[in-house]
Amino acid sequence: MHTTNSKPGRSVNALDTERPIGSFSSLKVELCVLITISTLIAFIMAWFLLKVELSIWIAMPITLAVALSITYFFSRGLTSPLREMRDAAEAMADGDYTVRVHVDENNRDEVGQLAMSFNEMAEELQHADQMRRDMVANVSHELRTPVSALQAMVENMADGVVEPTPSNLESILNQTHRLSDLIAFLLDLSRMEAGAASLRIDKFNFADFIDETVEPLEIADAGHAHNIEVRVPDDIEMEGDQDRLRQLFTNIIANALKHSADNTSVLIEAHEDRGYCTIVTNVVNFGSQIPQEARSDIFRRFVKGKTGPGTESGGTGLGLSIARWAAQLHGGTVRVVDDPRGADFEITLPKYHISDEK
Repeated sequence: MHTTNSKPGRSVNALDTERPIGSFSSLKVELCVLITISTLIAFIMAWFLLKVELSIWIAMPITLAVALSITYFFSRGLTSPLREMRDAAEAMADGDYTVRVHVDENNRDEVGQLAMSFNEMAEELQHADQMRRDMVANVSHELRTPVSALQAMVENMADGVVEPTPSNLESILNQTHRLSDLIAFLLDLSRMEAGAASLRIDKFNFADFIDETVEPLEIADAGHAHNIEVRVPDDIEMEGDQDRLRQLFTNIIANALKHSADNTSVLIEAHEDRGYCTIVTNVVNFGSQIPQEARSDIFRRFVKGKTGPGTESGGTGLGLSIARWAAQLHGGTVRVVDDPRGADFEITLPKYHISDEK
């Protein structure tokens, strides 16, 4: 979670935020103190004015005015963060996610906690808005490239500039595959947003499933000379939706290949945890490491990994987010674990499918 000072933001400081009695840990205590102080001062003042034999019709309005002034002075500080949050919410409704509410570090009551939570929410919304903008730009770029290539190749064939040879047709097919993958990412994103997806459960051999998943990745990766080493026992059987699980493992393995230098290895090893009745798979990208503080962020939507020598990046930043979503649909998890060998993505899935129906 972002802290309130992790990113620069425009503060809303329309009103003074000093709170004379804002150091208490409860708003109810502060209100009790405020009422007590106002009542005590009003009582003392009324007693003094009557003692000097001032008319009650004059003393009472003066006492009431003083009591109301004191109450207003103290309550102004208590409610100033609420006014700031109102102004900030209006600014955010207009699309400005950089606004922040001023928070005094000494404010420990419910209003201060609400202000800090508001800033955290604004931080998340600003991040999501920026990632959404980046995602739209990335998808637009990724779509434009294959569409332009397809248009050029088809126009050349229509004009008779090039012949519809098997090689040219294969190039067109490759571009349509790219388009299909991008559309699949967007459809999966819409399913994630809707929070619903149907699963077709069947029983299958896990080793055969991994081999079938790795085969097309090896073909696509031929130019980088990566060695995909698979260590999966032949006797593991599991239940699940193979299409969704293939999506999960394809994204994780493809991510490992994308961030591995050429001529290096990627290890896929699995074992059955009989105590928890789960299947644990580790996909290890040798040599590289993921900082501890970045391990949760990489599974967020639209977040893309950094490039390095001999690695690739790009894409929409949805692959790992969709992988985690597919694992959660099966009641499993995906996380990065400590491993001296390199970046280690650990996928834990239940061996048997548990239906939500009762």
